[in-house]
Amino acid sequence: MTKSFLGVGVGFPITLTEGNIARAEYEESVRQSIWIIIGTAKGERVMRPDFGCGIHDLVFEVNTPSTVGKIAQTIQSALLQFEPRIDVLDVQVATASDIDGDKLLINIDYQVRATNNVFNLVYPFYLQRSVV
Repeated sequence: MTKSFLGVGVGFPITLTEGNIARAEYEESVRQSIWIIIGTAKGERVMRPDFGCGIHDLVFEVNTPSTVGKIAQTIQSALLQFEPRIDVLDVQVATASDIDGDKLLINIDYQVRATNNVFNLVYPFYLQRSVV
């Protein structure tokens, strides 16, 4: 396999560079795809209601080890289903308190199959505190 297997596409978010739409190539295309999968709630895309990650259903959960485990499992399942160009090596969720709620840092280690290069992506996720 070569890098061409990874593809070239429109960059996300869409931006203009010197009058042209910015592109995402190879490993950057994979990174952006992972970001899109995690950032899309299931049911959000009309023609693909199964696409996305179910972490958005957990926004109002209490920040417990059980919730952290659900988030890690949900992300791993979504990446296995929707991103065939990678092997998910590890998904870890770290808690960081925030003034407006609980901030979770989702640490994803993955290996691109075509190149065997290992990458890390950190996705911030916010749990909302209810007013008591």
